[in-house]
Amino acid sequence: MPGNFNATSASRGTPMSSHRPDDRKLVLIMVGLPARGKSYTARKLAWYLKWQGYNAQLFNVGEYRRAKHGPHQNHAFFDPNNADGMSARRALALEALQDMTSWLDSGGEVGIYDATNSTRERRAMILERCERSDFQVLFIELRCDDRDVIDANIRATKLMSPDYVDVDPNDAADDFRARIAHYEGTYQPLGEDEGSFISVVDAGRMVTINEVDGYIASRLVFFLMNLHLTPRPIWLTRHGESEFNRKKLLGGDASLSAAGQRYAESLASRVNANFDRDQGITILTSSLQRTIQTAAPIGRRSTAWRALNEIDAGICEAMSYEEIERTMPTDFAARTQDKFRYRYPQGESYQDVIKRLQPVIIEIERAREPVIVVGHQAILRALYAYLVCIPSEQCPHLDIPLHTLIELTPHAYGCDEKRIQLKPGSDDP
Repeated sequence: MPGNFNATSASRGTPMSSHRPDDRKLVLIMVGLPARGKSYTARKLAWYLKWQGYNAQLFNVGEYRRAKHGPHQNHAFFDPNNADGMSARRALALEALQDMTSWLDSGGEVGIYDATNSTRERRAMILERCERSDFQVLFIELRCDDRDVIDANIRATKLMSPDYVDVDPNDAADDFRARIAHYEGTYQPLGEDEGSFISVVDAGRMVTINEVDGYIASRLVFFLMNLHLTPRPIWLTRHGESEFNRKKLLGGDASLSAAGQRYAESLASRVNANFDRDQGITILTSSLQRTIQTAAPIGRRSTAWRALNEIDAGICEAMSYEEIERTMPTDFAARTQDKFRYRYPQGESYQDVIKRLQPVIIEIERAREPVIVVGHQAILRALYAYLVCIPSEQCPHLDIPLHTLIELTPHAYGCDEKRIQLKPGSDDP
């Protein structure tokens, strides 16, 4: 968690709003020197908003540059004394800005403008264009002066960038450091007079908030305060087979079957073989006994969250799908037609599940140690969709089998995945 928090707006008597969203479109404008995590943060913001159902779109000026001038522009292209380079980069920035405003005018809700935007002049130009269309604007500045962190970001992210495909890693690192030096000479930090902004220093060590207003913008503050690029594995696994799984029944709070208990032991062996006893691990379960029983043999502290409980099947709890089809054919057909939005009578839909999983997402993003989530099929489908950037409407159809460990390793350009079947077992219906 961040060590320092400075809400400038509060000192001015302008608290962050908690009202419902207004009708204005929102533009998030990234600000900061290269290798500070801007593009990673912009991608995470875009996906977080899309996962929650907002029509959000990322406009990355670097992608426009690569499309028009090719991926292998060396540092001289970014030299402020290079008139041709400066002209080309300004034209690209304007093209991306025009595309974003056109997209918002055509029905988009949140546009994310990703570039260094390192001078007051450039930011004023973007702000003026957005205000002309009555868009709400929020600057997001990432600052870092820790050379070790910057070097780690260069190695971990920029050397995987399309700019340096097939380039020797040492040559790529040298070129990128020269690119950073060009920007450092002209960089102007955000000032309070520039309007609404969030400034994150040293990956959350200090967060400054200035005049942040609006429902979406206010929620993004908490997300940004917890976002970081510290490498760590995220393990997702369903509970071991339960007695309800054996009988092909929905929901309930059944105990593990004998096969489920064997899986819990196998999972514990895998966890304790991979992580030393003195190594911190975040272990999350639901409040239902089949997940708690699955995590228990690990022998380490876990946290049970009601937010991780399986989708509420309402009056269909403890029924089989065959029984639902026979006795509730209209509901069965509605669920088949739109599994994402279908809400069980007196229960939930997948759309409802995503809303209640938001604090879990924050906890996963916040953790700087390995994370293990022992959950349920619908819950893990939703979490997996977020982590690997699959549209939320597809999550009801994702394959999350029983007795399988899914290991995800997030990085700046996505998520590496490995699936390990620890013990065979029957699947949920």
